[in-house]
Amino acid sequence: MANVEVAEVHGAQVAAPLRWRELWLKEDWWAIWLGLGIVIVAYIFFANGSSIRWLAVTPAKWSNFSQIEAHFAANYVRYIAQFVAWLAVFTLALTALGHKAREFIPSFIVLYALSVIIFALGQWDQANTYNLEPPLVALVLGLLLSNVVGLPRWLDAGFRVEFYIKTGIVLLGATLPFTLIVWAGPVAILQASIVSIVTFLVIYGVGVKLGLDRRLAATLGAGGAVCGVSAAIAISGAVGGKKEDAPIAITVVIIWAIAMIFVLPFVAQSLHLPAGVGGAWIGTSEFADAAGFAAAQTYGNIAGSGAVAGSSDQAIFAYTLIKVVGRDVWIGIWAFVLAIIATTQWERTETGRKPEAAEIWWRFPKFVFGFLLASLLITLVTASYSLADFNRIAVPALVGPIKDLRTWAFIFCFLSIGLTTRFRELAGAGKKPFLAFSAGAVVNVIVGFILSAIVFAAHWENLAR
Repeated sequence: MANVEVAEVHGAQVAAPLRWRELWLKEDWWAIWLGLGIVIVAYIFFANGSSIRWLAVTPAKWSNFSQIEAHFAANYVRYIAQFVAWLAVFTLALTALGHKAREFIPSFIVLYALSVIIFALGQWDQANTYNLEPPLVALVLGLLLSNVVGLPRWLDAGFRVEFYIKTGIVLLGATLPFTLIVWAGPVAILQASIVSIVTFLVIYGVGVKLGLDRRLAATLGAGGAVCGVSAAIAISGAVGGKKEDAPIAITVVIIWAIAMIFVLPFVAQSLHLPAGVGGAWIGTSEFADAAGFAAAQTYGNIAGSGAVAGSSDQAIFAYTLIKVVGRDVWIGIWAFVLAIIATTQWERTETGRKPEAAEIWWRFPKFVFGFLLASLLITLVTASYSLADFNRIAVPALVGPIKDLRTWAFIFCFLSIGLTTRFRELAGAGKKPFLAFSAGAVVNVIVGFILSAIVFAAHWENLAR
């Protein structure tokens, strides 16, 4: 799709009438309208002393089947309402984008039903023990169904990976107000920035040395430097990558992210790292939010058992500051920088054509603006709150329900990734993408350990929320 948009930009007669129509004919803009619409509605309820918690229903924690059965029996109307709401907004958007509702609706019914089961499994009280974080379970289940069981191709109509992740990223912005970045402190931001830059440069440099196309190398680099799936999709579009670039990057990210869930907590425990230090190291070394959170929770449980110094909260909070706050905000920065580089340098070298400044705007992934606008809105409405008041007032009634809906969107996305990823179709990419990413992963782990356990060890060891 990115290449088509570029071709449209190059043709003045075609591009001019289409550009304003992008506001309702492009997926990025619909992700913004849907995401910001949810945030605005949530704020209206919040400002009037209420909340959208009723619609943002999620499975409750449970330890036996009778408890989860009782939960669904008591809340089935809420799930039906939520399903109808998701179905309505997604069908409206996809119909406007030219897709057929009669093809999307049956597939989304299957997707939502599987997502409910996955979410419920993730709420099992033993889920943390087995690293059953819902988005991660969605991914693994999807891969198994797609590559082992096999699914009819007509179901692909509802597996809208990019649309779900773009909507989720806009909602992610609402959970990351600028004040939260300030509260994270300079150490977290500095460490996250160092890791993001170093990891990207290593993966990109090795990828180009191995002969990979610069666009694929950049997509891989961003996947390792920021937040895996989200970054791969955003950057592939920003640099005008091929259709297969994002899936290749996502697959490599998945392999490393799953491996790190088990490796990082084990190694951190063997090194007797304090909870905060271990959480920070996981935050700088993991490549996906869901996988990282599973690893951080595992280490938090280790700390809670007294096996290492510190508390469970320290591990999770340190991880959140580094990965969810510090690194994830880089998605917009990398998208902007690489859109400029691809437009002004790579394409000029390849085609000899003088770049047009307007192309940077049309190439830039617009849903990143939705991320920033959502963050700005929540920043403005919570600007007078202290961190304690933010957690006590805004999180339960405003940010929490948005976060729950964001989790649903991410589950839809990760499940769709798994359900549409056929490993045999990616085999043609060869081992070079994996080798390039692996080089960055190794450097990432080493740099993250040095920063977390040596340079800023005192900060993370004494971390207080």
